[in-house]
Amino acid sequence: MDVTPVMAKGAKPVSGYGVGFFRIGDEVVSGAVLLYPETVVAAPVAALDQLTPEMLTQICQQEPVPQVLLLGVGPVFDRLPSPELRAAAKQAGVILEIMDTGAACRTWNVLLSEGRRVAALLWPV
Repeated sequence: MDVTPVMAKGAKPVSGYGVGFFRIGDEVVSGAVLLYPETVVAAPVAALDQLTPEMLTQICQQEPVPQVLLLGVGPVFDRLPSPELRAAAKQAGVILEIMDTGAACRTWNVLLSEGRRVAALLWPV
């Protein structure tokens, strides 16, 4: 039985990740990435503590506006984003979900397969 989720045409699922890289579809991308359902770009910052409320607001204003923004913070979920980042997400009307990168990749794929409006900012493990 094939249990592979059906993805919309053009969707960019995370098919693998490792130290310093992600496999998104069939493409290998080094470093941190910013994902939208059909777009992959380099992350605007190298670490969570460099992310500003202004950057987060810009991420949340991409069309279509995401319902959820996943932050995959690396191999271990050991810190929360600043209150300013949480406030910026709330003001933008976006649910901010913070987790380790592995969990964020799996969550990304599930939300993507459901056709949800989602974005993800993932830092490598």
